[in-house]
Amino acid sequence: MKLSKGVLSLLTVAMIFAVVGGGVAWKMFSESDSNGETERAELPDTEGVEVASAAGFAGAQPVAGTEVVRDTLWINVTANGEADANRRSLVAARASGVVEEVFVGENQLVQAGEILVQLDTVEAAIQLAQARAQLAAREADFQERQLYSGDVGSLRSPLTPEERAERERLIRIESGLQAAEFEVEQAELNMDLTRVRAPFSGRVADLEAVEGAYLSAGSEVLTLVQIDPIRVQVNVLESDILYLNTGRRATVRFTAIPGETFEARVESVNPLVDPENRTGRVTLTLPNPGGMIRPGMYAAVSVEGQAYPDRILVPREAIVERGDDRRKVVFVATQLNENGEGVTDWRYVTTGYSNETHIEIVPAEDTYMVEPGEIVLTTAHHYIGHDVRIRLVDADQVVAEGGIPGR
Repeated sequence: MKLSKGVLSLLTVAMIFAVVGGGVAWKMFSESDSNGETERAELPDTEGVEVASAAGFAGAQPVAGTEVVRDTLWINVTANGEADANRRSLVAARASGVVEEVFVGENQLVQAGEILVQLDTVEAAIQLAQARAQLAAREADFQERQLYSGDVGSLRSPLTPEERAERERLIRIESGLQAAEFEVEQAELNMDLTRVRAPFSGRVADLEAVEGAYLSAGSEVLTLVQIDPIRVQVNVLESDILYLNTGRRATVRFTAIPGETFEARVESVNPLVDPENRTGRVTLTLPNPGGMIRPGMYAAVSVEGQAYPDRILVPREAIVERGDDRRKVVFVATQLNENGEGVTDWRYVTTGYSNETHIEIVPAEDTYMVEPGEIVLTTAHHYIGHDVRIRLVDADQVVAEGGIPGR
């Protein structure tokens, strides 16, 4: 018996529906429990988080965390300033003469007392030789007078030690020996003044001396600057300067040295406020052993200002905002084993004061607290939920371990 083409088509469609329906029924049957209810995998709390699927929370998620601390929270004062030399001196010639030799170059490090420039010594050497010759003649005259003066007084009795010392003083004056000694000292000083020396250790700047040039006494030779340590002068608003004291810590960043942060301390706080711009000058000092920081560089400064002691602090990165009302949440790593594996504990928190790096957690009726020593997540926690299995790794290893570093 032959079937028409229309009948064959209907049978084919019916068979396809039967196969599909059977597959669906088999899948539903296999997922049912003994009471006929379907089991559903428990998903983590994903409130306020947009994810492609719950599978994104499967497995131990690589995350980084930081310990909660109880410490002083410093509210920093920020200001802009400029680097300046710790010491700066214009070095000038103290004698006149022709520059015979220049021993240094700009930016060269020199030590205190080191000879920088040598002037011509011909005239000074002649004066010194004459003074020494005159001294020798006066010494001979002094010896002769001593020899014939005797050792008794007017009453023919021996001189006392005091009388002998007084007689020697008078003979030194009468013979011209004392004046000749002064002349030698002056000539030696004039000879030494032909050498321009460093008044302190530092680096050479603005070198003006040139070999063969004539310098008169007082002529500028160079500028000597000491840049280790180096100073940073900042102008702080009068409303903030009250919180600053000598010895406070500060961080300094220089536009010319991107990516570097330097630690400094407050050396002094000027008690005067500029009436025009309503600021006061604060001076910081910081080490500069390699001379990387140069006077004149622009600086951005953050100084420890007002202090709030005994506060519960977490890194700013630990705070996550969730929901339309942007409630603040932290994730605490709990049930940690020796391999750093544990689960997340979602906690709504109330925050207090904060600075550039940390934020205070304060108690409130409708939120939770964290305790010193607990680990709060700081990296790869924006796409995570409550009671999710995690594995703590270093922050720089999160991506390599398959975690998501942030939004």
